[in-house]
Amino acid sequence: MIKILNDRNLKILQAVLKHFISTAEPVGSRTISKKYLRDLSPATIRNAMSDLEDSGFLKQPHSSAGRVPTDRAYRFYVDNLCKIPKPSHKDSEAIKNKLQSNRTEAMEAILQSSKVLSDLSNQASIILLPKFANITFKRIELIKTSVFQVLVVFISKSGVVQNKLINLKDDLTQDKLDSISRYLNDQFTNLTLREVRKKIVSTMKREKRIYNNLLKKALELIQKAFIEDDIEGDFYIAGTTNIFDQPEFRDDLKKMKGILNAFEEKSKLIFILDQCLKEEGTSIIIGSENRIHEMQDCSLVTHTYKYGDNVLGTVGIFGPKRMEYPKIISLVDYTATILSNKLSDS
Repeated sequence: MIKILNDRNLKILQAVLKHFISTAEPVGSRTISKKYLRDLSPATIRNAMSDLEDSGFLKQPHSSAGRVPTDRAYRFYVDNLCKIPKPSHKDSEAIKNKLQSNRTEAMEAILQSSKVLSDLSNQASIILLPKFANITFKRIELIKTSVFQVLVVFISKSGVVQNKLINLKDDLTQDKLDSISRYLNDQFTNLTLREVRKKIVSTMKREKRIYNNLLKKALELIQKAFIEDDIEGDFYIAGTTNIFDQPEFRDDLKKMKGILNAFEEKSKLIFILDQCLKEEGTSIIIGSENRIHEMQDCSLVTHTYKYGDNVLGTVGIFGPKRMEYPKIISLVDYTATILSNKLSDS
C-alpha cells in the first residue's frame, strides 16, 4: 500500500468511510470517537479530519455539518483497503440457480445475470451484450419471409442467437437460400465475425475468375447481414428504481432526472462499457472518473464475461459512490465467472 497517510489518519479515514457507507450521513469527530476510535479524543480526531480534508480525502458539505469521503477517498479505499470476500452461500447459490440451469438459453443467461445482480445488490445492474464482431460463428440459417426479403438467423458457438431481416435485390427461392446457408456454414464455422470479414475480402480478391453465382450471392448476403453494419453494441439495464431508493437520490428530483437521462445516452454508455471491456477483468469507475456528468454521484463496478478465451461483454452494478465495494465487487466477479462457465459449456 502506498504510504501517503499515517496510521492514525488512516484509521480515521476508514471510520469515516464505514460510517458514511452505512448511513449516508456526514460524520463528525465526536461520533468517530464514540463509535469507532474510543482511544482518540474528539479534538485529536477533529484535527486529523482537517488534515484529511486538506489532503483531498474528506470534504464538508456544509460549514455546520460533519465530513464525507471524496472520490479520492473511495479510490484509495478500493485500491488499497478493500478486501474482497467470497459471496455468501445464499448469494452464490442464487446466482448459480439462475444461470446454470440446463434449460436456460445463452442469451437468457446473459440477461438473467443482470437481473440477479440487481436483486442481490439492491442496486441497478447493467450488461454489455455480445457484439457480432466479438462472437464466434457456429451456424447461419436463411429463411425466406417474402419476395426480396430474408430472415438471417445467426447462431454463435456460445449459444447466442441473433436475427436480422434484410432486403435483397433478387428474389431467391428457399432451396437457393439453403444452398447458400450450407456454403456459409462450411466456409465460416469457428471464425469470429472479424475473421469472417477478412476471409470474405480475401475470397473475393482471390476468386474473381471463378466467382460463380452461388459464391457471389453467399458473400453478398453475409456482407449485407453482418459486415456492412458495424453494430456499436447494446446493453440491458435492470433495477433502475433501486437507485432512487437510496437516501442521496430519494429526495433530489434533479439528480434522479439526470440519472434517468444518462441511461438514455446510449452512445455514451456504450463508450464507458467498451472501456471496461478493454480492462478484461474487474473495472471500477468512481464518481468524477465517469465522463457522463449526470452519473458523477455514482460508481460503476464491472467484470468481463467470456466464451472460452474470447471476451464477449461486461456485466456490472451501478449505484451510489458509497456502495459496499467489497460485497459489490464479489457479486459482480462471481456472476461473471458463472456466466462465462455457462456460455463456454453451452
